[in-house]
Amino acid sequence: MADAKGNGQVNGTMLGGLLAQHAANRSAQPPTAQPPAVHGPAGTGPVPTAPPAPAAAAEVPGPASTAGVAELPGVVPAPWEEIIKLRQRVADDVDAVKKERRRGGQELAERDLAEVTRSCVRTRVAEWATHEWVLSHPPLPEGELDRVRTQVFNLIHLAGEMQQVLDRPEVEDVLIDGEWMCIDSHGRPQEWVRSPFSSRQQAIEWVNQMASSSGHGERLLSYTTGAVDFELPDGSRVAATVLTQRVTIAIRRHTLERATLADLHQRGMVDNVLASFLSSAVKAGLTILIAGNMATGKTTLMRALGREIPAHERVATLESDRELNLDGPDTPAHVLAFQAREGNGERDASGRPIGEITLSELVKISLRYKATRVMVGEVRGDEAVAMLEAMVGAGIGGMCTVHSKVPETVIERLIVPLARAGLSGDAAIRLIAAAVDLIVYVDKVDETHLGGRVHRHVTHVWETAGRGDGGGVALSKIFGPHENEDGQVLEERAVPTGTPVSERHMQQLERHGFDRRWLAQYKDRGDWPALQLVGRRGAAA
Repeated sequence: MADAKGNGQVNGTMLGGLLAQHAANRSAQPPTAQPPAVHGPAGTGPVPTAPPAPAAAAEVPGPASTAGVAELPGVVPAPWEEIIKLRQRVADDVDAVKKERRRGGQELAERDLAEVTRSCVRTRVAEWATHEWVLSHPPLPEGELDRVRTQVFNLIHLAGEMQQVLDRPEVEDVLIDGEWMCIDSHGRPQEWVRSPFSSRQQAIEWVNQMASSSGHGERLLSYTTGAVDFELPDGSRVAATVLTQRVTIAIRRHTLERATLADLHQRGMVDNVLASFLSSAVKAGLTILIAGNMATGKTTLMRALGREIPAHERVATLESDRELNLDGPDTPAHVLAFQAREGNGERDASGRPIGEITLSELVKISLRYKATRVMVGEVRGDEAVAMLEAMVGAGIGGMCTVHSKVPETVIERLIVPLARAGLSGDAAIRLIAAAVDLIVYVDKVDETHLGGRVHRHVTHVWETAGRGDGGGVALSKIFGPHENEDGQVLEERAVPTGTPVSERHMQQLERHGFDRRWLAQYKDRGDWPALQLVGRRGAAA
């Protein structure tokens, strides 16, 4: 079945020579089974297995040695109050153009909106610079005027003051704490710089400007509403609060929004054997639970696995906040993206928020649209019961994520929301054992404090095997870290352990291109390149 659409999927037509041979002639016996080479988009060839060399260890700057925001590009020469004033004038001008077009029977098309805004910005900034600014300031040179124009435009269409930071493609997370800004980037040490906001009020005004633009105008940051969260135009998630001593703003970017398994292989999150195993598991319709601590890449892995679902299927993604973003042209399957809804602040006679739609309700709603699979962004509450029951009853190859600090507590972390929903411990264990086929754990090694980078990778894959002798869920560790007889970890990333997969599941995997011999051939070593750790290199030296 051709289901790739040229998007870098790991599938039977793109996984490499030996896998194609295996699929074409199951009776053939090649001299040595080889893992499939994970390919990128058509025509790009195999993804290189060597990871990029980490940055050399360096002293990490802190607030005491921080750079100023002036070192970032595009510092605006005019006070914030002037930028806000110009932004409002331009917004009024754009609204007037929209109304004029509407009166003429023609709506302003989205593709024309940006150009109309730029035209209004040029006019308003020119008037302001020649009739207002020069009355009490030296004239601004063209370069600084251009920065003013860019800032006003960004406040309307993009992320305003923060756009200069978010324009850097490697930036993953930004945290503003009062006068400081911490920037986490892929492949780079953590940075501390001055906040782009010169005052508490300016930071609050930026939050409320962005929240209003995203459609959250009814919930603005203030003394009565101490915390808000919303989405920026580029899809980044913002959480802001005044419940701390200083205004705190957290921005989380999805730098791998279109990630495939090939992309994750290139970044060192999976190796060839593991990528092939997970790809075949998704195509076979096995239910997968992805677990890990915060910021380990659970959503990124789930997003990549979602792009392995065959094109003839319909998938429902259920989230509190949009992060998966699988409902685009680069996903082969048909995706319906459902999002939970908060109440409007009022409550009905039963005390429930009016207008609220929970994830638990979305699970039931999505099944009415003949979704063959359901993917829940993160299981935290009552939706756990509905999700697992859907996996059991409908037989769908669903996926979900759950937060777990360590691999050993994954089952317990899933039992917690089931218990809150009213299930007994025994009932919760029975439901998990019946619903979940595979559990995948993702971890990270953070060396940013050493001048290195964050390494994210899969460390464990378990197959569920019904009820255990002790009454819990029986787990078979198919992939895991490799230790020597003394307990020393020789490879912290997931490698085949030699534990056999159940014959029923193995036959399903083989029908979708996986070769069981890879688990034996790559036992205890996998197909990983050497993990280049700054700390390990320093210890060796």
